[in-house]
Amino acid sequence: MPSERPVRHTLTEIAAALGMHAEGDGALAVTAVAEPASAGADDLALAMKPAFAEGLAQGAARAALMWEGADWRGYGLQAAILAPRPRFALSTVSAMMDPGAGYAAGIHPSAVIDPSATLADDVSIGPFTVIGPRARIGAGSVIGPQVHVGADTQIGANALIHAGVQIGARVRIGARFIAQPGACVGADGFSFVTPEPSGPELARATLGAEGTATAQGWARIHSLGGVTIGDDVEIGAKSCIDRGTVRDTRIGDGVKIDNLVQVGHNVVVGRDCMLCAQVGIAGSTVLGDGVVMGGKAGASDNIAIGARAILGGGTIALANVPAGRVMLGYPAMKMDSHVESYKALRRLPRLFRDVAALKKAVSKTPQSD
Repeated sequence: MPSERPVRHTLTEIAAALGMHAEGDGALAVTAVAEPASAGADDLALAMKPAFAEGLAQGAARAALMWEGADWRGYGLQAAILAPRPRFALSTVSAMMDPGAGYAAGIHPSAVIDPSATLADDVSIGPFTVIGPRARIGAGSVIGPQVHVGADTQIGANALIHAGVQIGARVRIGARFIAQPGACVGADGFSFVTPEPSGPELARATLGAEGTATAQGWARIHSLGGVTIGDDVEIGAKSCIDRGTVRDTRIGDGVKIDNLVQVGHNVVVGRDCMLCAQVGIAGSTVLGDGVVMGGKAGASDNIAIGARAILGGGTIALANVPAGRVMLGYPAMKMDSHVESYKALRRLPRLFRDVAALKKAVSKTPQSD
């Protein structure tokens, strides 16, 4: 996985990786991708739709990734790849052109590895990284600098763990895991309790009654569970996944988590979910497979969000969400209902003016005896 040399691929090689064929000069080689207007002669221009292709005239690209049926010759190109879904094709192309993060192969002398830890022969460990007791790191994994892997934690094959990631004790992670810089997996959950029912408990039970007369101290509930993460999961920079109180917090296969996301204790996230930036999921909530939560969306504790549900940006779910439902707003409601409510809200000033005008007209009407 470590790689520093600039990559170089012919159009024929790229097209073959896509299961397609190159148009024009397939032997033409490119070393990077670029936006059409700034693309150089050795770049593959990402002219993936007509609006983007207009920038080709400003750049110097000789080849481009374009939409199916595009008139690539008309744009003065020497070669092109015409994809039915260009943005999906970009997934493969970007992987081929990625030069890597710069991590060296082998184990750096400054790394601290407990003698009881087990590392596959081809694992790379960066400087000042600490691998705890009985930890197990799978084959082909790359662990960057200043990473901490806790006791009894297992990481599957071909992981890529960037600088500054913190992984606590008793975490189990599947294959092909990616953690961006500063992510934290396996910190204690935020679990505290008071001797008597607290103000928030009373307010929740009564839907708004005032809390206790005096403040109480908070007693800590220790997190005895761990975190279990499936295969092909990616966690963004500075995101946090808390360990469970008794059972594990669970993240399913294929889940993609953006930066600055908080997943609380005991949460269960199904397969192939996507959690965008600043999402917050409170403890013990369950997400079905394929759930998408937009930026700054949130979910209250102990609720269920059904499979394939979509929560738009800024949406806050306070109750269960049915499978496949598209939600928006705070509190969350069906997107079409929220849009209608917003339209009505924008009409309120005009309605107030109309009502005021009617009141004025009525007040001027002569009174009959």
